[in-house]
Amino acid sequence: MSPRRSVAEARQTRADILARGVRLASKEGLEGLTIGRLATELDMSKSGVLGHFGSKEELQLAVVDAAAEIFTREVADKARGFPPGLPTLLAMCKAWVSYLERRVLPGGCFFTAAAAEFDDRPGRVRNAVAGLATVWNRDLYRQTRTAMTDGDLPADTDPDQLIFEINGVMLSLNNALQLHRDNTAPGRARRALGRLLGYPITALTLVLALRTA
Repeated sequence: MSPRRSVAEARQTRADILARGVRLASKEGLEGLTIGRLATELDMSKSGVLGHFGSKEELQLAVVDAAAEIFTREVADKARGFPPGLPTLLAMCKAWVSYLERRVLPGGCFFTAAAAEFDDRPGRVRNAVAGLATVWNRDLYRQTRTAMTDGDLPADTDPDQLIFEINGVMLSLNNALQLHRDNTAPGRARRALGRLLGYPITALTLVLALRTA
């Protein structure tokens, strides 16, 4: 086996472990994610799994990063290309609802579950989860401020309050989908977000037209 092939196979094995790890952790929590469980799931030895991470905490941190990559691909990236401000904010919310509605991960929002699991447990995993949430909220804040400057949101809008309420809608949506299996919840979430932002979140074409008129 060539060194290049060996490295490529090692990368693929690590990617397979993380993909399975994210799905398991979304349903059972990061604490339920063990080297032994993943080894069984992937028909590998414990040492084979451990060799890619070194410890359970490193595995958890790698799974958090992998979940962040999925969220970026499914939500943040789908809002790119829109004009900054309200159009981007609407696109972020639209993609966020779709991400939960399509149940991209079997346990719903990975970060909602991870935050509930680690919110009062100091350490590197908690810091990683909190840091990623802070980055996302900062992006929401930036687009909100731009929308206010452009006149697309009222000048007296409280950005922190708006983001707090947007997060509340998304937490409620995740809860309704996962706990109650309420398939009407995405529509309710869209209507709630539309009231908060002043436009239905499906009205991106209308907002763009108004911006360029």
